Amino acid sequence: MAYLRKEHDIAEFAYPVSKVWKAIPEVLSVLGWTLEELNERDHCVKARTPSSRLSWGSTLFIEVKPLNANSTMVTVLAESVVTTVTAIVDFGRARRRVSLFFEQLSKVVK
Repeated sequence: MAYLRKEHDIAEFAYPVSKVWKAIPEVLSVLGWTLEELNERDHCVKARTPSSRLSWGSTLFIEVKPLNANSTMVTVLAESVVTTVTAIVDFGRARRRVSLFFEQLSKVVK
């Protein structure tokens, strides 16, 4: 039986929303993840990580919102398909992918 494992995290950046938004496609490219949908109006992105022999890829939903003129909030939701067998060897990959995205975004947005 398969089900979705979801991981969610939020981070704030001390940069304007335009700077953070422009960095996201570069972050996805550096990580080797596929940009599936880009909604400029709502500042939302849907991206996909590659699969491996032992795990499915994750789908990431990224949302960027301004907090004020110089602060931005980024929300990431990662969904991964797991089965009862692959859940044992998953080892928190969805959580790691969310963390990896934020680490890379912190490097690129500077």
